[in-house]
This record gives sequence, structure tokens and C-alpha cells, in this order.
Amino acid sequence: MAQSDCVQVNQVTYIYEESTDKVLKDISLQVKKGEFLAILGHNGSGKSTLAKLLNALYLPTDGKIYVCGLDTSDDEHVWDIRQKAGMIFQNPDNQIVATIVREDVAFGLENMGVPHDEMVQRIDEALEMVHMTERANSAPHMLSGGQKQRVAIAGVLAMKPEIMIADESTAMLDPIGRQEVLEVMHRLNRENGMTVIWITHYMEEAVDADRILVISDGKIAMEGTPEDIFSQVDTMRSLHLDVPPMADLAYALRKDGMPLPNGILTADDMTEEVCRLLCR
Repeated sequence: MAQSDCVQVNQVTYIYEESTDKVLKDISLQVKKGEFLAILGHNGSGKSTLAKLLNALYLPTDGKIYVCGLDTSDDEHVWDIRQKAGMIFQNPDNQIVATIVREDVAFGLENMGVPHDEMVQRIDEALEMVHMTERANSAPHMLSGGQKQRVAIAGVLAMKPEIMIADESTAMLDPIGRQEVLEVMHRLNRENGMTVIWITHYMEEAVDADRILVISDGKIAMEGTPEDIFSQVDTMRSLHLDVPPMADLAYALRKDGMPLPNGILTADDMTEEVCRLLCR
């Protein structure tokens, strides 16, 4: 395992019990420390199974996975791995266990046996990082979906993981809630150097990632920067995936003869390129 890699997946295959179908098929990948990696794929592609393997919730049928140098199949390391690689699930209600926000963030710390004074400090820091300090004494059931997900993130952050794995963590949120959660994750990646593995089926959520993996039928079908991946519109559609709206518009305009470059992903990108053409 390279020193700069915090996750290494070596030729991993996964088969569910009482099944002969391979959910993942001989997958290999590395995630570098401090990287924001987006993993895309349609429903049933295997991306959520991969997330659970990275957190040692599942164990590979074949192959090996190392998280911060620890073998996920070694029972002695499971708790350490789950402290180093925090997991955010799709439904925040499944992660909230207390009736007060502050108590919910404390739950994992209590299980770790963190001393009281340190626990208070970690809770305050985690809530501040997700901009939920003012809601510390609120009841979770009174919060919006995006706020609940931010509380779930705070509960993981308080345990100070090196890696955050988000498995479809915006799937049940409205657009505002989705944007709130995504902004939190990018800020943690940018300002705290946290490694983020962001698994989603929303193409636009991958636009600002450092790198994208596309999983299809249990295999890695594509890998590259957002500009590389979303410029291959026909290939993405062949995998039953779409591209961000501006990438799709740029593709259509290029087909009609407008000399737009590849790599247009946002409205700002499109505006800049159109203005450049008009200025010519």
C-alpha cells in the first residue's frame, strides 16, 4: 500500500450469501489521502456494496481491502477501521438515536469511552463544523432533512475519522438539503484535509470531485477527472447514466456545429465559453 493511499482495494469480488451472482467483480482501486473521490453508478451497479466493504460492514468474498493500512478482514481491526472511516448512510433517521441533537452527537463518543471534558469539546467542534451549533439542544425530529443529515455527519466527525464515506447520503433530501450536505463535505475536504468518498447517482454532485469512478455491472467502467468523464456523453448514456445539464447542453451545441471545448460542467463554464465565442 503506497504511503499516500489511505484506501486500497485489491482485486475484490463480492457475492451475497445464498447467491452465485457477483455483485462486484475483481475490482481494484486506490484512494489518496485528502482526495475527494466521487463514485457513480445506476441502481444495482454495486456502488453501495463497495461502500459497505470499505467500512468493514461486509467482507470481500475474494481479494483484500486496506483502510489506513488495516486489513478489513482482520477481526481485531474492525473497530479501528470504523473509527478511521466514518460512514454516512442514505436515511439520516437511521443514524439518529437520541432525542436531543447534542446527545446524538455524543453517542459514538460514549461508546469509545472518551472522557467527559474532551467529549464536550469534540461535540462543540463537530456541530460548529456542520453549522448546527444553534440547534445543539433541539429535537432531531423537528429538523429538516438536510439538518438531520448534518447532525449525522457531526456524530461521525466527533469521532475524528480520517475518511468519510457517504453512501447516497443526499438521496432522500430536497435540492436545498442536498446542497447543504454537499457543501459541508467539500468544506471538510478542503479545510480539514479529510478524505471523502462520495457515492451518488446525482451527476451534478460529482462536478467538483477530484476524480470520478463509474461502476457498472460490478466493474469499474470509467475513471478520470469530472471533465474527462462528463465529456464522454455517449459512453455515459451507454451505461444508463446521464451527465450534468451544462455538459449535456454543450454536447448538443457541439453536434450542431458550435465550437465549444470539452470540460463544460457548470452554468459559469458555459457563460464563459459563449462570451469568448461572441467576443471573437
